[in-house]
Amino acid sequence: MIDTNTYTFIATAAAGLEGVTKRELLHLGFEDAKAELGGVRFTATWPEAFRACLWLSTADRVLWVAAEGECRSFEELFQLAKAAPWSDVLPRDAAMPVSGRCARSQLMSVRDCQAITKKALVEHMRSAYHTATLPETGPRYQVDVALHGDVARLTVDLCGDALNRRGYRTWNGEAPLRETAAAALVRLSGWRGDTPLHDPCCGTGTLLIEAAFYAAHRAPGLTRAFDMEKWPRVDANALRDIREDARRQYDPGLIPPISGSDIDPEALKLAQRHIRQAGLEGKIKVFQKDLRDLQLDGENLTFLTNPPYGERLGDRKQCESLYKAMKPLMARHPGCRLNVITSHPGFERVAGMKAFKKTRLYNGRLECAFMRF
Repeated sequence: MIDTNTYTFIATAAAGLEGVTKRELLHLGFEDAKAELGGVRFTATWPEAFRACLWLSTADRVLWVAAEGECRSFEELFQLAKAAPWSDVLPRDAAMPVSGRCARSQLMSVRDCQAITKKALVEHMRSAYHTATLPETGPRYQVDVALHGDVARLTVDLCGDALNRRGYRTWNGEAPLRETAAAALVRLSGWRGDTPLHDPCCGTGTLLIEAAFYAAHRAPGLTRAFDMEKWPRVDANALRDIREDARRQYDPGLIPPISGSDIDPEALKLAQRHIRQAGLEGKIKVFQKDLRDLQLDGENLTFLTNPPYGERLGDRKQCESLYKAMKPLMARHPGCRLNVITSHPGFERVAGMKAFKKTRLYNGRLECAFMRF
């Protein structure tokens, strides 16, 4: 039976990016999207939630919220999990692995929380399906029990692989920027996808590819699969129609001049491979050039870059020498805009420029600032 009900979902996002993900959901038509710590909550049917999975570029995952509540004891967690409407969503043969996380909770044993959630889930499913056995040979429903303080949240992941797994990046190179973070920087930069863009420290090309996807109206999940596509109660025809509509919207002809340069020839080889695997060969140009010597033609140029931080690549003085070259780079390109993400607390002082806008966010575990000049 096809499930046409509406459920509550959370699109998880890295700290500092919840607002960007909320704006994406609002743009997709989810008018009740509400940002909270670690993500954005919204309501949707299963096909609508699939559309979010397909189109969200800055979220990490989309989760169905099965249950939430205060839990100060393992018994309270068991009762919360047992009462959740699992059988409304999961078939009798569902594979039900359970992961867990605890932070500042009285129930600090993650393993015990997982075991109790699994036991409650199994008891619910046995009762609902009037069976003593659950084969777990069917499609996967990845369950997660997360405790933060005294509040437990039980969710099921719709995605499988995290949403940053677009399928084009097979090797990260040194100091990679996640695809979701790169997509967020494109949106935070103010670039609208209709003027030239260049990354003078392009590395393996992630920022360039995410910018091209944005300009071409290309759904980030267009060529990858999601766990929920195998779920029997989700309308497979509706999901196929949504994916086909996304294919129709993708227009590489909309991509403006996008280019990147780097001093590292090995990184550029990876960038070229990733560009090819993203289906963007001929749409993005990369070449070897020291930022200090870079000179580009054209007007209305946007620079967007993730330069070395020093913490990651070892030589802070060398990195600071690169930062000092940013102001002359702008001087050589009158009217340009520069957007930089960095973990260096004194970037503005070293570069000799004052950003007109700064956003605090994380690149992996590093607290960073995204600065616009």
